[in-house]
Amino acid sequence: MDIDVTHLLEMTGGDPELADEVLDIFRNQADTWGRMLDADQPAQVWADAAHTLKGAALSIGAHRFAETCKIAENYGRGEAPDRMEAIVLLADVKTGLSETIEACARASYALSKPGLRESKDSNS
Repeated sequence: MDIDVTHLLEMTGGDPELADEVLDIFRNQADTWGRMLDADQPAQVWADAAHTLKGAALSIGAHRFAETCKIAENYGRGEAPDRMEAIVLLADVKTGLSETIEACARASYALSKPGLRESKDSNS
């Protein structure tokens, strides 16, 4: 999973420090969302978690992860989701979440490069 840093910067007005803060918020809340991705919970619980993750993923430019979340969300909102199918879909979401957290670290590093910070400072 990758983060579209260009998209993230567009969403944060070109401010690399704000973009990095947004990534931190995503990472800090990922644990809470991840705990809700449990097929033993009512489908509405994990579908809501997938929905929340989808929106957060879109805001940071994690488009592939957002699509994974969308599939799980839609399945959880369908008629009588099968538990085994839910387990498989939620495992995909959890894997994607872990990969996206790693991608956040890479994006934070990219945002810390001097060129991004200096261009922001010169525009102030």
